[in-house]
Amino acid sequence: MPTRTTVSLPAEDHLSLLHGSLKLPAVTINGYSLELHDGRGFLGDSVSRQAFTRMLDTWRKLFHELDGKDPMGTLPTPDISKDRLDELLDRKGLAAAAINAAAEDYAWQLARVVRRFLRQPSWRGVEHIVVGGGFQQSELGRRAVKRTAALLADQGVKVQLRTLRHHSDEGGLLGWMHLAPPELLTHYNALLAVDIGGTNVRCGIVRTRLKKAPDFSKADVIGRRKWAHAEDADDIRREDLVQGIADMLQTLINRAKRKGLALAPFVGVACPGMICEDGSIADGTQNLPGNWESSRFHLPRHLCERLPRIDGQETQVRLHNDAAVQGLSELPFMRDVRHWAVLTIGTGLGNASYTNH
Repeated sequence: MPTRTTVSLPAEDHLSLLHGSLKLPAVTINGYSLELHDGRGFLGDSVSRQAFTRMLDTWRKLFHELDGKDPMGTLPTPDISKDRLDELLDRKGLAAAAINAAAEDYAWQLARVVRRFLRQPSWRGVEHIVVGGGFQQSELGRRAVKRTAALLADQGVKVQLRTLRHHSDEGGLLGWMHLAPPELLTHYNALLAVDIGGTNVRCGIVRTRLKKAPDFSKADVIGRRKWAHAEDADDIRREDLVQGIADMLQTLINRAKRKGLALAPFVGVACPGMICEDGSIADGTQNLPGNWESSRFHLPRHLCERLPRIDGQETQVRLHNDAAVQGLSELPFMRDVRHWAVLTIGTGLGNASYTNH
């Protein structure tokens, strides 16, 4: 079992402990959660997971009219899983043709969105874009991203595009390696992380594995837990979601103890929206149940009240934007570029841009 040395967290004004910190030791977050409009609404809505579903549904109906039967059976398009779409792609035939047509439409839309982002001041000079989120966690998503990269190259846009290296369920957890107080990571070998999305909540124990890689490139997630809270959307309240997260974290604390991990008294929470230094959320939580932007609601404090002490200390909770955190999981693999960015495709479109030091 690792030798534990109790380390007190520094004062609240320590740079590394600010909620939503932008200046980090190895990288600066130039901006995140840009909300661009195209005259019809938010630009990101045109490349959300729901947008692809609408495109596929349109092509599905067209093939149905042409062939006289539905190429994809009777299940409604929104209920067809990513795995099922990948299976249909492999089988070829009319279903695959409809999916490929929708993927082509989607790639053109994503290329348009990328061009718009590259014109923003905080994205100036971006050389490499990582596409994360749940959509790219499928063969269909990867094909769409690859096609988008080809379209951008044909259009003379000099930017590299690829999918997230880690599983999307882990990227938003691993990024906390670069946001946690460095002094803690020299005394503890694991921390707790949470990624709150509009559909799912993910929690996990992140092991630093500093001896294997000081740049955190070998950090990993164990004991990952996932809750599809959107399936309970009719019944779930904001307070239920907070309590559910606390319950999952308690389970992980117990697991870390059984494994003999030196768990830091720290929890990193990634969530949608603009994160203020005091831990309040200013905007962007419309896909979560209840009002997360209320002046009477403070997520870090409400979680702290529900969590036990770790290593004899009160557990500290820090908040940051989910896309910014997911992008930071790629930091060890971005040292050969100076300006880079991330787009996360899910219930909405998350985004963040970075400059390496």
